[in-house]
Amino acid sequence: MTETGLDASPGTGRPPLPGPRRTPIPALPAHHPDPVIDIVVPVFNEEADLEPGVRRLHAHLRATFPYPFRITVADNASTDDTPRIAARLADELPEARWLRLTEKGRGRALRTAWSRSDAPVLAYLDVDLSTELTALLPLVAPLVSGHSDIAIGTRLAPGARVVRGPKREVVSRCYNVILRTALGVGFSDAQCGFKAVRREAAERLLPLVRDPEWFFDTELLVLAERAGLRIHEVPVDWVDDPDSRVDLLPTALADLRGIARIARRPARTALLPAPAVLPPATRARRFAAAAALAALAHLLLYAALRPATGAQSANALAVLVCALAGPAAHRRLTLPVALLLTGGTLAALHHAAPSAAHRTELAALAAADLAVALLRSPFLRTGAARAASRRRRTGAAAR
Repeated sequence: MTETGLDASPGTGRPPLPGPRRTPIPALPAHHPDPVIDIVVPVFNEEADLEPGVRRLHAHLRATFPYPFRITVADNASTDDTPRIAARLADELPEARWLRLTEKGRGRALRTAWSRSDAPVLAYLDVDLSTELTALLPLVAPLVSGHSDIAIGTRLAPGARVVRGPKREVVSRCYNVILRTALGVGFSDAQCGFKAVRREAAERLLPLVRDPEWFFDTELLVLAERAGLRIHEVPVDWVDDPDSRVDLLPTALADLRGIARIARRPARTALLPAPAVLPPATRARRFAAAAALAALAHLLLYAALRPATGAQSANALAVLVCALAGPAAHRRLTLPVALLLTGGTLAALHHAAPSAAHRTELAALAAADLAVALLRSPFLRTGAARAASRRRRTGAAAR
């Protein structure tokens, strides 16, 4: 088990932040009416898994948990039989309740349920119970004792045992590498659906979290780490759900857009210190990682779209999707250049070799992506300089 958030964020050059004062939560009898922990189970169209998952969770907590608990089923706009099942479980299980939202979004469901809860520890886990429940007590104990502010399950730390397909394994590891490279985070697994937070920490962080969907977890953790809150990690046993509702490509693009938003606009509030200027080497590494990520996404989308739409249409769609997933500055300054260079490269290739192989097209596009990246750096520096100049002029006028 590890903790992060004790020192300054990596690469910032700031001194360690003083940790918030945490008081242990008083011990209460196991069946006390006021819960110590409120475990939220966010669901969308989970009529098959909801009842067995909640009943198994309830039985485990009743048999092994030393703290009073509540289970909250947070239904975010299900269209199947999920609401009826959730209502029946709330009637039959004394420690269960449910709430229904009219809009989709796991982050929206968690924000609503946690904001309405009066429990001193707030948690959530996925309804499929992919994470072994024996990790639940080690997850919440450091929060109850006052040792930590947030606790997360991790599938990527030593001691974790994970069963899942190679596709999801690669996606998960790549995502967390991108996080560490682009944002300099210290925690190891942002996406494991197994987390808990002290209520006072949640009250400070939730107003700052913008994302209402899958990026909610990552944004919460990044903000917590930048604020100097202590994050406790618990290696978990985890088995992939083959019937997962997560659509990998749209979710991955939304996550990349969220990373770009946080990277370029760190929150500036009383909770979070202003970000320090990064050294040139760090900025160069982050730019290179972002460029490589954009090129990979472009090539993967092109390969997927090419058989159905043709070369030029597939390229244009792939470039546009990647641009929408990235910062607005990239769209404004470099989208025309990217379309011109990649489309022109394909046109030149097909003129020289009309029957060029698919692999040759990908190699040519990779070279064009490199050229776009080299051109983008001065464009973005110029745009940043202009924005800074505008801010200085605005501030001078205000004075």
